[in-house]
Formats: sequence, structure tokens, C-alpha cells
Amino acid sequence: MSSVHFSGIGGTAMIAGARLAVEAGWDVRGSDTPLYPPTSDMVKGLGVPVSFSYEAANLDWRPDVVIIGNALSRGNPEVEAALSRRMRYVSLPEWLKENVLRTRRPVAICGTHGKTTTTALTSHILDKGIPDVGYLIGGEALGFTHSARLGAAGAPFVIEGDEYDTAFFDKRAKFLHYLPDIAVVTSIEFDHGDIYRDLEEIETAFQRMLRQVPREGHVFLCADNHARSLNSHAYSNVETYGFAENANWRGIERTLDKNTSVLDVRHDGAPWGTVPIVMAGRHNLSNLLVAIATASRLGMSVDAIIEAAGTFPGVRRRMEVFLEHNGVIFVDDFAHHPTAIRETIAAAQSRWPGRRIRAIFEPRSNTTVTKRFQRELEQAFRAAGDVLLGPIHRKDAIPDEERLDAHALATALQNAGVPAQNFADVSAIVTEITDTMRAGDVVLIMSNGAFGGIYAQFKERLTR
Repeated sequence: MSSVHFSGIGGTAMIAGARLAVEAGWDVRGSDTPLYPPTSDMVKGLGVPVSFSYEAANLDWRPDVVIIGNALSRGNPEVEAALSRRMRYVSLPEWLKENVLRTRRPVAICGTHGKTTTTALTSHILDKGIPDVGYLIGGEALGFTHSARLGAAGAPFVIEGDEYDTAFFDKRAKFLHYLPDIAVVTSIEFDHGDIYRDLEEIETAFQRMLRQVPREGHVFLCADNHARSLNSHAYSNVETYGFAENANWRGIERTLDKNTSVLDVRHDGAPWGTVPIVMAGRHNLSNLLVAIATASRLGMSVDAIIEAAGTFPGVRRRMEVFLEHNGVIFVDDFAHHPTAIRETIAAAQSRWPGRRIRAIFEPRSNTTVTKRFQRELEQAFRAAGDVLLGPIHRKDAIPDEERLDAHALATALQNAGVPAQNFADVSAIVTEITDTMRAGDVVLIMSNGAFGGIYAQFKERLTR
């Protein structure tokens, strides 16, 4: 039996990787700092020994390989121990490439936005029609017991293809390890300002990923954004998808009644089928389109795809209603890029028409905590009923001249007619919302992290 230690096992992808190792029969252990729900519950569910501190002694059991998480760097006790002891260490993407993906048919879901939802949706549909499908989802897909499944050799394996760097010792994009037979690019925009200098560098990473798709493979590019520019960089079959008239896979939304909408799908101009819409937002319809196109490419029938698409239960932290109180709906969403924020607000307006959308945002990602998106964030929030900006994550680690100016952002929104405030304390946001909310409000919380426990604070205050 091979043995592996996951240093940084609490990362979403690391938990999924550990799950695959367990299924493959490896002896698995791990370590991390103290974790909190839901991550702590997911790690506990693995049923493997885990140390909740980083110590050189955690590697004394001499595993065959140490998988070092993306969040770890030089100075970490386990990183230093692995180096000093000349232990075999790899990144998670490298381990996946050699131990999972090489014997399967990888379907890499890539792009600036929509990766997790599209990965979960594609996995859900394929699971209903193709035996032994495997997957690795960078979030909690509500329809599956776990966020990863090994599947079988030769079967499709759906994996979220992140453009972020691989590890402290490997600065290539993660998706360059994934050997895609089918590659999806949902969108390309500037992000990850700590890794990429500009949009051109991000485009280069995607271009390199497409070079790895074999000639008999397939690439799906969104026709509605900059992703379509990759067409000339592919060496394989290419199809586009979206709402543009010239898209190979085109979606047309149609309303049947006040509560029911469907997506009419056309392939190369011919009617393909009509799919029930179970997710709010135009961006989610785009995700649905490419999941349909991928399943069709892999041989599923039209009827099987339509039936499966209509039963997708969603993904945790993607437009997830986590609390309802006296006619007020509280929603948790992972949006952390200006485009995602704008689309999420639009999706909330579509799902709850006529209601006041109270947008709460935590500047947390390595780009949104800087001034890089100062202007774009102002534009993104303009459709909200009001905006409450939370404390900037790790504010003191960012030089004043580079840090997002939350006060200026709130002032700009106020001048544009959008009530806005910035807060230095999460509890103050909770107080402001609970003191001023009225029946019908939708409180939309957007963060790619824990947001200082704001979710538990709302639950505690409103159920007290």
C-alpha cells in the first residue's frame, strides 16, 4: 500500500484529493491549522488521522510522498522538514496527473468564473448517463455525498481547472497538469493580481493549456466573452457556446409562466431540445449550456441530458439560502470578482423580482483587496438596493497606496444614487442589517472566505 501525507489538507481541493487517495487504497494522513465548519466536517468525514498544527513530527511516519498544499510556503515546519529530509514531495495537481488523470478521460472546466458550478453540473449530468464517471469539484456539490469520486480507468473524469499557481515550488497554472481530453473555457478576465501582471499573461496560460488537448480532443469556448479569442490557439476540435447567434451551442431563454422558464437549445442552428431552468442568472444558463454540450459530446442522449439537468440541486455557497427570518431571505454566494458580483446581483433580482437586494461584500481575494478593481467594483454594485462593505481582509499586510479604498468606493456609490457604507467590524454590519431590515429584503452576502463568522452571527442574533 502506498502512503501519502497531505500538508494543508483543509483546502477544498486538498480534501477532494485526499478523498480520491482513500478510494484508491492509499494510507492517508494529513495536517493543517485548526479548521471550522464546513471544512472541519469534510476533513472529519475522510476518516483519516489529521493533526491540527504544522509540525515536522507529522512527517515522522515517513510517507511515500508528501503533497504540499498551495497555501504553504518556505518557513512552514512541514515544508522545511520535507526539504531537509529529502522526502519525495509533489503538488496536488502533479499527484492527480500521475495517479488519477493519466488513465482516465479528463474533462477540465476552466475559466475566470463559473468553474465550480459548471464542474458540479457537468458531473451531475454525466453521473446520470455514463457509468463510472469520476470528478473533483472545488466546492460542496449538494447532489453528491463527497466533492470527489475516483471513478474508473477509461471513464470521463471532470475536474475544476484553476488558473492559479500550483505550489510554492511550481508557479505554473494548475490546469497545465490536467491532461484535458475535453477542455471548457467559461470566461477570461483579469484576476489573481498576485500571480499575473495583466490579462495578457492570463491569456498565455490558457493558450498553453489548449496546446495539451490532443487533436482528437475537444474544446468548448464561451462565445459571449473574451474566451472566444482562444479559438485560433487550439489544435483540436473547437465549438462555441452561449447566447450569441453564431454560437455552435446556442441557448434561448423562454418564459412559460410567472414561475417557470426553459432554455431552448440549438446546435449548429438546428433545434436540440428544451431544458428546464433550475438556477437563476444568465451566467448559470451559460454554465448549463456547456454542461449539455459536454454530455452530448461524451455520448449521452438528449432525453437523458434533459432529465438530469432538471434535477441539479446546486452547489453550497452559490446563491445558497442559509437563513429566512420574518420574510427576509439571507443568501450566501462565493462571488469575489466584479463580473461575478454584477452577475450574482442580477441573478438575485431575477430570482426574487421586486425585492430590495442588500449586497454585503467582503474584499478578500488577493486582487479585490487592492485598488486594481476600484472602478470595476463601483460599476458592479450599481444595481443593488444598498451596499455594505466589510473589513478588508488582512488590511495591514497591504501598503496604503495599493489597498482598496473602501471609503472612496462607498462615496462613489452614494454619488451614483446607491446607498452604501463601509464598515471596520463585521458585527456592525449584522447590527445595521437587523436594525433596518424589512419583510421582502434579500440580504446577499458575497465572500470567498469566512467573512469573520458573519453567517453564524446572523443566525445567532435572529434566532435569539
